[in-house]
Amino acid sequence: MRLTIILFKAALIAVFVALFSCKDKAPSIKIQENLVDKVYPLLDTENSRWFFFSSASRPFGMVNLSPDTEIKGAWGSGYRYKKDTIKGFSHIHAWQISGLSTMPVVLTKRNRQNIYTDFYSKFRHEAELISPGYHSLELERYQIKAELTSTKRVGFHKYSFPTNSENGILFNLNAVLGPCDNVEGGLQRVSDTELVGSVVASRTHRRPKPLKIYFKIELNTAIESVERDKTTGNYLLFLKASDEPVLMKAGISYTSAENASNNIQEELPHWNFDAVVDDSKKEWDSLLNRILIEGGSKSDQRRFYTDLWHALQGRRIISDVNGAYPDNTGEEFRIGQLPLNEIGEPKFNHYNSDSFWGAQWTINTLWGLVYPEIMEDFVHSLMQYYKDGGSIPRGPSGGNYTYVMTGASSTPFIVSAIQKGIITNDLENIYTALKKNHSKGGIMAKAGYEHITSLGGGFDHYQEKGYVPHPNPKGKFGGHQDGVSLTLEYAYQDYVLAQLAKKLGHKDDYSYFLERSENYHNVYNNEVGWMQPKDVKGFWSDNFDVYQYENGFNESNGAQSTWFVPHNLEGLAALMGGKEKAVEKLNNQFLEAEKQGFTSGTSHDLELHPDYRRIPINYGNQPSIQTAFIFDQLDRSDLTQLWSRKVATTVFGGLSPSTGYNGDEDQGLMGSLAVLMKIGLFQMNGGTEENPEYQIGSPMFDKITIELNDKYYSGGTFEISTLNNSNLNVHVKNAILNKKPFKGNSIRHNDIVKGGSLELKMNNYYGAAPN
Repeated sequence: MRLTIILFKAALIAVFVALFSCKDKAPSIKIQENLVDKVYPLLDTENSRWFFFSSASRPFGMVNLSPDTEIKGAWGSGYRYKKDTIKGFSHIHAWQISGLSTMPVVLTKRNRQNIYTDFYSKFRHEAELISPGYHSLELERYQIKAELTSTKRVGFHKYSFPTNSENGILFNLNAVLGPCDNVEGGLQRVSDTELVGSVVASRTHRRPKPLKIYFKIELNTAIESVERDKTTGNYLLFLKASDEPVLMKAGISYTSAENASNNIQEELPHWNFDAVVDDSKKEWDSLLNRILIEGGSKSDQRRFYTDLWHALQGRRIISDVNGAYPDNTGEEFRIGQLPLNEIGEPKFNHYNSDSFWGAQWTINTLWGLVYPEIMEDFVHSLMQYYKDGGSIPRGPSGGNYTYVMTGASSTPFIVSAIQKGIITNDLENIYTALKKNHSKGGIMAKAGYEHITSLGGGFDHYQEKGYVPHPNPKGKFGGHQDGVSLTLEYAYQDYVLAQLAKKLGHKDDYSYFLERSENYHNVYNNEVGWMQPKDVKGFWSDNFDVYQYENGFNESNGAQSTWFVPHNLEGLAALMGGKEKAVEKLNNQFLEAEKQGFTSGTSHDLELHPDYRRIPINYGNQPSIQTAFIFDQLDRSDLTQLWSRKVATTVFGGLSPSTGYNGDEDQGLMGSLAVLMKIGLFQMNGGTEENPEYQIGSPMFDKITIELNDKYYSGGTFEISTLNNSNLNVHVKNAILNKKPFKGNSIRHNDIVKGGSLELKMNNYYGAAPN
């Protein structure tokens, strides 16, 4: 026995000597790391809006189950870190939609009479655990440990009540909840452990029609009774005593109670709570593992995977597991059915989402390269709206159009998917649908949230005069009627549509839309050197202040939006007197913006604040997030590398509830931008030309490995590595592509997706490249 122990100790010593005798050698045994554990869900939660925070949710899940600490309004609601009171656990945190708020309670003689109006509970962050797919906290008032997880369409609760307590669950179905009122809420017991119900998410300014939400509840504990409060219209479940934790499933559907029940049966037929948590983490991990990074600090890596996590949420599935979905595009509501594949499964999901305004510089590139299956799904969903309602939306909600923001923002997204080979079928029909949006009566004619008329977009003036006048001479019909921004957006989107016309051989259309794409000239004032509002008679605005916010420019000022010509930056530079003068102008804007950290404050509402709104570059909102990569197009890649790295580390660096995106994350847009800047890849025109081009920036990490989806791309992996990379060495001295010297500041899509490697040698050289 003693000999065995001696031999065992000797073997252990040998292993440790082998592993650690040479400090330059990495251990031969690697511990598998779960990237999901790097995510920091509390990022920017002091500035949350209703749909921003996520915890017990799957990627793009219909259910986004999480606690609410504020429940009034679309902004400043949901989970707000500085608030110490839980007001319920809501299952739906979506663009303009909320629903099914529940709250476990312990009933006493003292609280019984007022439980429907006095049920909130304090909680402490010290007793809270959050990770993608899981949320746990303690309701101090009731001494209840509440744990949450979910599948795509089913919320799963675990409540550990105190011993010997009278336990209940409140269903707050008739109340203000985030962006809308929940009304007509009802709940019906159908067995000792099951209930069905529904609630209506009332219409909002943005979502013009009400939306009915159906749900099915299943418990592992018997229900003693169900009570409805006459004053509030809300419900209280009295539970039979049990020594075991109470488990509750809540299946959601926008079509029927039967489909809510079916969603449970298909996605969560068992009661193993921990297994669902594990499965959720695995699903998140599988997506996060598409990009592997080496180097950088622990904080850098955590922030990177938090950004990548945000790029995969916000936009929400609205179709059931069987493909049924709500269609609100017509005069009457109907239940639609997605096409099924040969085994009876839906070919794609249908979605609810905020605008694609700014997607050309964010999810177009990230999803198109790393998650092409997601991009394809969204394109099919957008086309389903066209089939149902006759128009491709720019931000649908509740199965209907919202006309959020401006222009035809879905055009670059769809064309990018086509140019990357993600969408290959039905191209003529897609082109017809897109062209409709760029024509009279199309979506370009509508201002933000202009539901009835089609006048606020100034499209008739754009067609006739080549620009949108400011102010609109016909009056106010919606939001975001800023004429210069509308002109610039339309011109860029026309360029994009021209690229698809060219691909399909529509020569006349190609020439027509390409000519319209030059309309940016018409709002550039040579005398002042900026884009400037012009009235209907062709006169420039009086007393023009280029730093005045929203004076002809949507969510921006003139200094920020002057550079919105991604399709022809050389043409813009020519208007400014040449590339050198354009570079000097833009560089001075960055120098000034750096003093404010490149953002207009730390939240979206601060953009209007006098201390912040005059910033010349703002990385807290979409209109000027491309500017660091403009230098690449003007023969000054060193400045792209300098400023993109500074923005990445300043705006998108660090881990704190108080900051993160310094404005509005906008359902994956800013998270995607952060990821792209940190891996050093960007697409100035949104990847909309044939064999799209990626500009090379300044990667933050020593090694970046992108796993390519083999259903779409055959290359396996594409690896970007850097040598001598540091906070000072941000400039690319030379490059090697697939072991061969590589010159230039861009790389084509086909060169990336066929796999290979790009090696960048970094230094701290600063200045124009030598001739």
